[in-house]
Amino acid sequence: MTMLTDVTSSKPFLRWAGGKTWLVKHLTEILGNKIFSCYHEPFLGGGAIYFTAFSQQKSYLSDLNHELIDTYQAIKDNPFEVISTLQTYENTEDFYYTIRGQQPDNRFQKAARFIFLNQTSFNGIYRVNLRGEYNVPYGHRDKNFLEADKLIAASECLKNATLNSGDFTHNQDKIKNGDLVFLDPPYTVSHNNNGFIKYNQKLFSMDDQQRLSSFIDFIKKQGAYYILTNAAHQSILEIFEKGDKLIELNRASLIGGDKAKRGKVTEYIFTNIVKEEV
Repeated sequence: MTMLTDVTSSKPFLRWAGGKTWLVKHLTEILGNKIFSCYHEPFLGGGAIYFTAFSQQKSYLSDLNHELIDTYQAIKDNPFEVISTLQTYENTEDFYYTIRGQQPDNRFQKAARFIFLNQTSFNGIYRVNLRGEYNVPYGHRDKNFLEADKLIAASECLKNATLNSGDFTHNQDKIKNGDLVFLDPPYTVSHNNNGFIKYNQKLFSMDDQQRLSSFIDFIKKQGAYYILTNAAHQSILEIFEKGDKLIELNRASLIGGDKAKRGKVTEYIFTNIVKEEV
C-alpha cells in the first residue's frame, strides 16, 4: 500500500491529447493521506497520473487502444530493444512517412514506431483511417523524439503493473475493497457549452458515459474509491451526480490547430474520497 508522498515518480514518455499532467499538482488536495490497496486505470492514455504518483504499487492498467498497450508492454519488458531501434530513426519528413507506411512484425520495432510517430506527428494525435492505418501528418517538430532515460525509467515504473487492452470494464473483477480507480474517459461534450466534440462522440458516446456511471456504482459497491475527470458540462453533472465530492478546476487549453480557441477551460473532478480528520 502506498501513499502519494512515498512514491518515486517518473514522467510520461508519450504526448497524449487530454493528458492529465496538469492534474498532478492537485492530487495531494484530492487524495489527502489516503492509502489504497491497489491502483486501477482503465483509460491509460499517456499515464501521467500513474507514472507520477502510483507506479510503486500493484496496478491494473488498460486502454481500448491495443497499440498503446502493446507499446507499454514492450517498454516494460525490454526498453533497450526499443531504444536501439529508435536510435536508427531520423526526424525528417521523408523518414516519417516511410515509417508511417510500415507495419513491422517485431513487437519492439512496433513500439519504436508508435513512439516515433507519437513524438514527431502533428500535435501527437492518435488517429487511424477506416482500414486501421495511422494517418496523422508529419508535425515538423524540432524536439528530440528519443528520450532514453524516460523510457528506462518508465520500464521500472511498469514493473508492478498488469497491462491489457479492452473496454473500461475489462478488469472490473480485480477491483477490491480499498482500491483506487482513476477514470479519465474521452470527453463526449465540449467544456462549458452544448457542443459535441468532433470525432469523440463516436469514440466515446453519451451511452458510454451512462455505462461509466454504472461502472462507478459498481466500484463503490466493492468498497473502492474512484476519481473521475470529465468536461464541465450540465449533461455530465446529470449523469454522474451521486452525492459524492465535486471539484471544479481550471486548466489551460493546449490541444488544437492554429485556429483552435486557446485559453482556460473548466474540468469536473468527481470522487468519493473523503479527507480524514487529523
